[in-house]
Amino acid sequence: MAARTIGIMGAMPEEISEVVQLLVDRQECSMGKRTYYTGTIQGINAVIVFSRWGKTAAAATVSALIHEFKITDLIFTGVAGGIDPSLSIGDIVIAKQLVQHDMDARPLKPRHEIPLLGKTFFESDKYSFDMAVSAVKEMLENKHLHELIPNEELKHFGIEQPKLFTGDIASGDKFFADSNDTNQLAADLPATLCVEMEGAAVAQVCYEYNIPFTVIRTISDTADHKSAIDFPAFIKSVSSKYSLQIIRNIFSKL
Repeated sequence: MAARTIGIMGAMPEEISEVVQLLVDRQECSMGKRTYYTGTIQGINAVIVFSRWGKTAAAATVSALIHEFKITDLIFTGVAGGIDPSLSIGDIVIAKQLVQHDMDARPLKPRHEIPLLGKTFFESDKYSFDMAVSAVKEMLENKHLHELIPNEELKHFGIEQPKLFTGDIASGDKFFADSNDTNQLAADLPATLCVEMEGAAVAQVCYEYNIPFTVIRTISDTADHKSAIDFPAFIKSVSSKYSLQIIRNIFSKL
C-alpha cells in the first residue's frame, strides 16, 4: 500500500503560512503559479498549497495535488461568511456536505445539480469528518486558542467562546456582501450554515477521484454583516492560528 500523503489547501496565503511551519524537511515546488510545500508533519507526508480564490483555481489546485503529488486525503482550511443566524465570528464549521450554489443548468437539470454526475451535494468522508470534529473539539475544550491568540486580539474581534457547527456549506464564484444576496441563498438552500468560494469544487474533484476530503471553515463575518473590522488582520491574527492548531490536532490523531 502506498504511503499516506495529506494535501492541505487554503484559499489565502495567510491561511497556510502558519501550517507550513509544521513541515519537517520542507521543500518547495513551483508549478502553475502556485508554490507547493512538501515534507512531513508528525511523520506523515504532507503537501501544503495556497489555492487562490474561486472554484476554478481550487479545482485546478486539488487536481495537481492528486496527479502530481499523489495525495491520498485532502484537508481544506480557511474562512467563510456565516449564513445561519446562530453563527458568530470565530465559530468553526465542518462540512457534512457541500453544494455549488451558483450551479444552474435548468431546464436540462434541476438547479444545483452537477451535470453528468447526478449529484447536488458532495458528502464528506465519515472517517475524515469524525477526525476533524475530534480535533476541533479538543482545540475548543482545551482553550488552545487562548494559548495561540492574545486575549486582546480575541476581544478585538468579539470572540468569546467559539463553537463548533457541522452541516452544509455552499460554494460559488461570488463574494457575499449584501444582505439581500445572503437572504436569497438562505431561502434557496435553507440548510446552509456558511458560504465560501472553493469547498464544493474541491469536493467534486475529490469525489470524482475517490479522495477523502474535509472542509473546515472559520466564520469571519455573519449573516447580519457585522464583519470583522479588518479582514486581513482577522486572517493573520485569528483564522491562521485556528488552522495551525486544527491541523496539528488532526495529525496527532492519524
